[in-house]
Amino acid sequence: MRITALPLVLFSLFSATALAQSLTVEEAQVRAVPPGSPTTAAFMELTNPGETDLALVGGSSPLAGSLELHNHVMVEGVMQMRQVETIPVPAGETVRLAPGGWHLMLFELARTPVEGDSIELTLTLDNGETLTVEAPVRRVQPMEEGDGEHAGH
Repeated sequence: MRITALPLVLFSLFSATALAQSLTVEEAQVRAVPPGSPTTAAFMELTNPGETDLALVGGSSPLAGSLELHNHVMVEGVMQMRQVETIPVPAGETVRLAPGGWHLMLFELARTPVEGDSIELTLTLDNGETLTVEAPVRRVQPMEEGDGEHAGH
């Protein structure tokens, strides 16, 4: 009897460890866009309370045909948006996804997101975990002074 209980105990410990590594998501929002716009963006704060570095590696939404991870980078004096493979979230840190920095791009919109809507976003982490969040649609102000330099910290 003790031998059959051992795998259950080990599974419970493994599950608790996996859950402890999860990110917390705060201030999630999707940008309201004009009718007919084929894209929008999502922003949020990702906090890693664990002791192991994690990374956001993808996601999806019923609103979009595809979702990509993006960042803004300076190229020869011009700010450009670029797709990235991961958004790192180091252990014990918070990473802000905001205009002018890290963000999620939603393409091939099924409908126009308008203020007052709530959009489901599923985030995929490098450890295989997925997180589902509801993000309200809001008018997002352009990048404020300083947003770009601290958006990834």
